[in-house]
Amino acid sequence: MIRIKKHGILLGPTRLDFENEGVLNPATIQHGDKILLYYRAVKKGNFSTIGYCDLSGPTKVATRLDKPLLAPEYDYESKGIEDPRVVMLDGLYHLTYTAFDGANACGALAVSTDGVNYTKKGLIVAQMDFAMFKQLAETRGRLEESYTLFNMMNPRLWDKDLIFFPRRINGKIYFLHRIKPDIQVVAVNEIADLTQDFWHDYYRSFHDHILLKPKFPHEKSYVGGGCPPVETPHGWLLIYHGVYETSHGYIYSGCAALLDLNDPRKELARLPYPLIVPQKVWEIRGDVDNVCFPTGTVVQGDTLYIYYGAGDEVIAAGSVSLPELLKGLLAHHIA
Repeated sequence: MIRIKKHGILLGPTRLDFENEGVLNPATIQHGDKILLYYRAVKKGNFSTIGYCDLSGPTKVATRLDKPLLAPEYDYESKGIEDPRVVMLDGLYHLTYTAFDGANACGALAVSTDGVNYTKKGLIVAQMDFAMFKQLAETRGRLEESYTLFNMMNPRLWDKDLIFFPRRINGKIYFLHRIKPDIQVVAVNEIADLTQDFWHDYYRSFHDHILLKPKFPHEKSYVGGGCPPVETPHGWLLIYHGVYETSHGYIYSGCAALLDLNDPRKELARLPYPLIVPQKVWEIRGDVDNVCFPTGTVVQGDTLYIYYGAGDEVIAAGSVSLPELLKGLLAHHIA
């Protein structure tokens, strides 16, 4: 059984007003000899912005901003911006995050040429009532009851965990997103194609776009996006999160799957056990207990570093041999 080597807490909350309740769910990307790290910074009252630091090595913080890098500016993100992910695509840093306005929680995009100064592009998923989504999605067959069960508390459609692939595939831009309880995938020619009409058509064939569904005991409640896919000779390595419910609440673990390089809508393999599980005190006790929530990776040589939110309160780092992880995945190839 493959498990990551845990390197401990990388960042914790500070006394600064914007991050005095917690720091979590970091996005990471290599930038020359530095690693850029963007994180969800939470102030008391559960209001989130995006904080920033850079690393001089996989686990060594070099500089850290004392104010948010990105903060709410528009109505669609008025109650907070959360859970960033970042890739380099078409020569630009593409940073995605969840924008929350008090009713809608939807994927939004910001872009940058230097990784520090970002221009917001707004929401790129649809804003609509869940009832409308359900009506469209059942054009070609009924949705599984779990979709209604997980979304019945939110009359609006929550579409989160928006994560781009780090290059075009056969000329198309691909990204993952998550409407509970599954992970879905989108392919478009250009981001500008993501209009309301596009999403209506997409939902009419929604069943065709479901990529990963809960399969194993550690993810039996639901699955969601994690880190941007990592390109390997064997396929796209996807580190995602899986959740299962116990009498003491949900347990969040980091999981691994492999997708086809030329058609990432095809799942090639999946580990039948979690790669990252809550074990340390700072993972099993926090603002939310029993949480390991991976959102960023960096590859250095044969080592994959994984950065994750722990206990919804701190940021931790771990590492695993990339060849060993791929070997483990290929041992569970899906026929």
